[in-house]
Amino acid sequence: MNKLLHIALALATTCAAGLAQAQDVKAGETKVAMCIGCHGIPGYQASFPEVHKVPMIAGQSAKYIAAALTAYAKGERKHPTMRGIAQTLSDADIADVAAFYEQQAKAPEAPLTINTPSDEVKALLDKGACASCHGGNFSKPIDGAYPKLAGQHADYLYVALKSYQTEGNAVVGRGNAIMGAQVKQFSHSELKTLAKYLASLQGELRTVPQSKMR
Repeated sequence: MNKLLHIALALATTCAAGLAQAQDVKAGETKVAMCIGCHGIPGYQASFPEVHKVPMIAGQSAKYIAAALTAYAKGERKHPTMRGIAQTLSDADIADVAAFYEQQAKAPEAPLTINTPSDEVKALLDKGACASCHGGNFSKPIDGAYPKLAGQHADYLYVALKSYQTEGNAVVGRGNAIMGAQVKQFSHSELKTLAKYLASLQGELRTVPQSKMR
């Protein structure tokens, strides 16, 4: 466990160093036109390459959003639409967009204590060592390069987790050695159970409605 945590921290630090950019929230607000068509509509559901609600990203860590966009641009995360959008963004654009969404939600801070999980869920959380990176309340990761999970859409969390198990697919999959090793321990049914629990927690993530006419 300690070895895993040390590796995860090292990767996060390396990732953060590569993504270091001056962030401009106001500039970011002018660069999200391609984002709001999905991420600015509460409950909006994607239909390709898999069916799920698009993730809530307002209130998410800027560091994580930037890391995710960079991974889409490089093809480390597979999603044709997201890759196409991410590849149009410069490093400065990514930093600005990430900064904008981090501050957009203005949600109350998530409670430090969480709903007591069932014995089944606790065993799954312990097996995956989920809190060691994502924080005890799943809203305070040990590093901003890791996502807040509490309150996120359950169907999105399931699809995201499952994607770390996927190999050899041109449009689905995520390349992350740490998450891949952890998630491959679980069945799809267990991943759904984890996703449902995490979605039930009070978190800081939101979808803030935005007009396309800006």
